[in-house]
Amino acid sequence: MAWAAGNSVDYAFATAWDAGIMIASKRSWWRIAGDLDQATRPVAPTRGTGTSKKRPTPVVVATGPNQVWSWDITDLKSPYARKTFKAYSVIDIYSRMIIAWRVADREDKSLVNEMFSQAIEAYGPPGVVHADNGTVMKSNDLKNLLSDHGVQMSHNRPYVSNDNPYSESEFRTMKYRPDYPGVFDSLEDARTFLRSYVPWYNTCHKHSGVALFSPQDVFDGTWKTKHQRRDDALQRYFDRHPERFRGRPRTRKPAEVVGINHRQEATV
Repeated sequence: MAWAAGNSVDYAFATAWDAGIMIASKRSWWRIAGDLDQATRPVAPTRGTGTSKKRPTPVVVATGPNQVWSWDITDLKSPYARKTFKAYSVIDIYSRMIIAWRVADREDKSLVNEMFSQAIEAYGPPGVVHADNGTVMKSNDLKNLLSDHGVQMSHNRPYVSNDNPYSESEFRTMKYRPDYPGVFDSLEDARTFLRSYVPWYNTCHKHSGVALFSPQDVFDGTWKTKHQRRDDALQRYFDRHPERFRGRPRTRKPAEVVGINHRQEATV
């Protein structure tokens, strides 16, 4: 069962679809999963906690992989009061792939610089790196490192969490997985979990934000082959059950343009 294995209904549906198997719509899969009490827990969207009129709205746009990275740090609980471990994560917003990660016992600007240096060496520099307004996010060391590679920096408005939706979404995915421990007994336990989570997220997770392909599929372009297989299966399913559709269906593709606040900017 997908849930017992730590995967979602979307994962089970998309995995079967990738194999050329279409036996019912995604909505039907979710309805059946609900009856079996295997549907994933719904997560309310994050809402901004405030607004700022002093700082302009950040607008970043990506039309392909490795153009814009977003990053953030989240707390991982320990058994001890007022003690948390810090999980760093850098993602490519177009593909949603985790580019780099670390787990440490504190926020450390030298660790951030090491993380970005290694990520740039592995993937090349993006055009923009977006983050919130934390001290390590705005450190001069990071600014100098990114500037040396021609990378622009973009930051949230104060108290507006919606300005960093991709990183927020990735952390929610991690913390709402059925096998998420909730509390980590040690720093090494937290690192061990991330060593398993990150490869799963990049290569196995059927991400709803990229048409139920994995982030790795979209980053390296292999989604196109899978899309053809999915579309063939969907069209065969339509030919067998046209009464279940209003017209010939189309198989979703990842969006051609993604960004932060770019749609809002277009309507102003």
